Amino acid sequence: MIVSTTPTLEGRRVVTYIGLVSGEAVMGANIFRDMFAAIRDIVGGQSGAYEKVLKDARDMAISEMTNEAAARGANAVVGVDLDYEVLGDRGSMLMVSANGTAVVVE
Repeated sequence: MIVSTTPTLEGRRVVTYIGLVSGEAVMGANIFRDMFAAIRDIVGGQSGAYEKVLKDARDMAISEMTNEAAARGANAVVGVDLDYEVLGDRGSMLMVSANGTAVVVE
């Protein structure tokens, strides 16, 4: 499955537009991860724990989107947009959504 943020694929012709496909992933951040991230914020540096959560959530959302596209007969998804939102009372949940247009390309 080809996945692209661009509306077209260079060297490939879109022969069929199937329609909008999407995928979502909601991940919880636990108290230990929050605690270590807070320490990192104080002393500086990257928060590897949060980076992993972001990557996992992004990968899950894209996978869900491409699975929907494949089930509808697509071999590519173009115009992909990724959105990140914080949810919950204290921002304890992260939602990543992936949206794009399922297409068939030559």
